[in-house]
Amino acid sequence: MEELAMLRQLIAQLQDFLQLYGSPPPPSSDLPLYLLHYHHSRPPPPLLPQQEEHHRWCIPHIDDGSADDYYSLVMAAGKSGNSKMLEPAKPPSNKKARKERYRGKLPGTTHETDAMEQEIWKEFPEDLFEAVIARLPIAAFFRFRSVCQKWNSLLNSESFSQLCAEVPQVNPWFYTVSHENLTSGAMYDPSTKKWHHPTMSFLPTKMTLLPVASAGGLVCFLDIGHRNFYVCNPLTQSFRELPARSVKVWSRVAVGMTLNGKSACLGYKILWVGCDGEYEVYDSVKNSWSQPGSMPADLKLPLSLNFWSQAVSIDGTLYFMRSDPEGIVSYDMITGVWKQFIIPTPLHLSDQTLAECEGRIMLVGLLTKNAATCVCIWELQKMTLLWKEVDRMPNIWCLEFYGKHIRMTCLGNKGLLMLSLRSRQMNRLVTYNVINGEWLKVPGCIVPQGRKRQWIACGTAFHPCPTATA
Repeated sequence: MEELAMLRQLIAQLQDFLQLYGSPPPPSSDLPLYLLHYHHSRPPPPLLPQQEEHHRWCIPHIDDGSADDYYSLVMAAGKSGNSKMLEPAKPPSNKKARKERYRGKLPGTTHETDAMEQEIWKEFPEDLFEAVIARLPIAAFFRFRSVCQKWNSLLNSESFSQLCAEVPQVNPWFYTVSHENLTSGAMYDPSTKKWHHPTMSFLPTKMTLLPVASAGGLVCFLDIGHRNFYVCNPLTQSFRELPARSVKVWSRVAVGMTLNGKSACLGYKILWVGCDGEYEVYDSVKNSWSQPGSMPADLKLPLSLNFWSQAVSIDGTLYFMRSDPEGIVSYDMITGVWKQFIIPTPLHLSDQTLAECEGRIMLVGLLTKNAATCVCIWELQKMTLLWKEVDRMPNIWCLEFYGKHIRMTCLGNKGLLMLSLRSRQMNRLVTYNVINGEWLKVPGCIVPQGRKRQWIACGTAFHPCPTATA
């Protein structure tokens, strides 16, 4: 009996091991008689989920009998090779992934999980939900819109618009127009380094519209004849044609745009100014143009505005670049006051344009000496009103310009600059991050189902905002 007790203790230990790592296999025809009797006479114990795929151990049930019987049984098994049944089975050669092994093994688990998730999301605070959605990347936001009408209706929610206005603005997008296709535009997302080609069906198809300014996610367009203004949100197709101007000036004009508050929901203003001193201001709240006053006498006319340079907006004040005398002209959209600043331009500079970053006025242009050309960045020093060089394009990039007649166009001037550099032999697009000084090459713009790279003619930077309405 002592031997039987020891054997029972050994079997108990093996059964504990069995519960952790395996389960009895189904009966087989080649098993010994006593094992077949065990399988047919006793129902198998309940299986754990992880035991269903791996039947590794087979332990006979010991209840009655002598120790000699079981001793001889073990010895006989060892001599005949049946002891392999007590060894771990070799894993199958073609293992399935764990996710596939357990798929469908627990009936009711999926239903219970779904019910639990429904209960969780049912009690999820609506304001917190909108706050999370407001911080999604733009591309992800528009994918999420298609889920249901409720989510799509967030675009018209005032609370959601306020949350979007509170989210810090990151890198802007760029709306551009190419030489090959002046009637449609392309948008570049620097975060994903991808071009998007929106369908602007609401814009007049028989006119060439050029993006001239932006604010709060809205882009202002002016037709090539300098007669009609349009405002739209390129992301949502929100569109408005501005009323006719009261002052009939068909010559070239400079345009600037500002917001009445933190977002476009409070309205916006647009200013156009001509070289002879005519100007008007459009107020979206009143939907009308007005002429607040006249140019001060100390401003030299004509203004000799640099139309290649887009206006810069800082705290409600617009800054325009002029060439004679060299410097900047500013207009405060709140007080209606004009000012001028005489600032000499750096020597050997061409194609210069204004930019801004975190309230600082920047200057970008081509610096050419002999046959060498380089893109340089300057910052305006407020105390001395002089330009100070702060960065320039890497020399290895500038080597490509050596001996070539390079022209440059600034397609966006809001913290992240996009520059178009072109000659007869080349056409390059690069971005420059004013904050971290990073230069990056931009992939070529190719229209859908096309192979030819587009030559970008003009463009403007805008901060994408899905809730901005024209």
